[in-house]
This record gives sequence, C-alpha cells and structure tokens, in this order.
Amino acid sequence: MNDDLALSLTDAELDELDLFLRRHNSDDGPLLDGVHGLLTALLIGPERARPDEWLPEVLREPFADAAEGSRILSLLARLSDSIPLEIEHERYEPILGEVDTDAGDSALSAAGWCHGFAQGINLRAELWELRLEQDAELMRLLNPVVVLAIESGALETDDSVAALDDTEYDSYLAQLPETVGALAEYWRVHPPTTREQAATGSASSIEFRVPPGRRGGRWLH
Repeated sequence: MNDDLALSLTDAELDELDLFLRRHNSDDGPLLDGVHGLLTALLIGPERARPDEWLPEVLREPFADAAEGSRILSLLARLSDSIPLEIEHERYEPILGEVDTDAGDSALSAAGWCHGFAQGINLRAELWELRLEQDAELMRLLNPVVVLAIESGALETDDSVAALDDTEYDSYLAQLPETVGALAEYWRVHPPTTREQAATGSASSIEFRVPPGRRGGRWLH
C-alpha cells in the first residue's frame, strides 16, 4: 500500500468509530456514512473548515474519559486526513449505509452520506450557492449527489421527480467516486474569488433532511 494511504482506517477501526457513533448519535446525529459525507464535502469544497467548526456536527455527547476522547478524535482526524489522499490516488470510495427493504433483503443507501455531504456544504453554503448561481458547470458536476439525495429523501424538492429504478440508483452510486474527484478538481482550479468571499453572509443554506429510519443502517466501504 502507498505510504500516504496508510492513514486510511482499517475495517476494525471503522467498526470502532461506527459503534461509538451509534451509541452516542442515536437520535439525530450523523452515523459513520454521514460523517464521511460531511468530511468529504468540507475537504473538496471551496474553503476548508476548522475541526472546531465540524466536530460539533459529529460529536453530540461528552466523552466518557480522556482516553476515549483521545482515541475517537484520533480516528476522526485520520479519517479526515485520508480523504484527500484517497482522492489524489483515485482510491476514494464513499462509505454507504445498508438498509433493510420491504422485501426482506438489504440494499445500499446513500441517504446518510448525502445528508452528511449537505451538512458540509451548509458550513460553506454562501460560497457554494454564489458559485452555483454563476457557473452551470458546478451544478452539472454536483448532479449525481443531488439526484441521490432526492431519491434517498435527503433533499426536499418542490418538483415532481420520477423515482429511480434499482439499476439507475446503482449507476448513480457508481458515479460518486468520480463525482467527488471532479468536484475536488473544480474547486482546486476555480477557488473562491475575493469578490465571492466578500459577499458571504447573505446566502441561505441548502436544506437536506433524512427521513426517520433511513439515516444509516449498516455501513459498507
């Protein structure tokens, strides 16, 4: 494995972080897929956010002791640090939820990841919205995330949108790694202008939500 990618959490470490989040974010806080989406949006977007900005979105309860706090913060830091490296080496894969279906089997769900991604966008909502108003290319690149968010119920829309069939849904899921890479490249090549940064503070947030019972489920990576 590339030395840079050694930062990536192992399956056992992802399980550990997943279990912690399930125990402490059981009501409305993000689960592992949501945290991954949140960090992804912040790390590929127009402007990085400091840990003290995003940690309150992730950690809803105090740690049991200093040892637990040190361990969880270390895992979150490594998860954050690994995302840009995975994108750079074209190894990025979104952490998705797996939910039970009415038919009694299971299916992948992007609802949690999309909700987290939207939280990340909302932390820099003004810069995203100002650019989206001016550049149709950014909306085109963002489209797979928007489609999955609408389909998963993570994004409310007033428009009537036809539901995706399983094949279409899987196709959009498969586009997420490329979409994330393209968005990262877009903001790298076209960073916020001084004018856009000066205009922040007037735009509203993009309203995403996750319906009850479809926040995460078992994670897959």
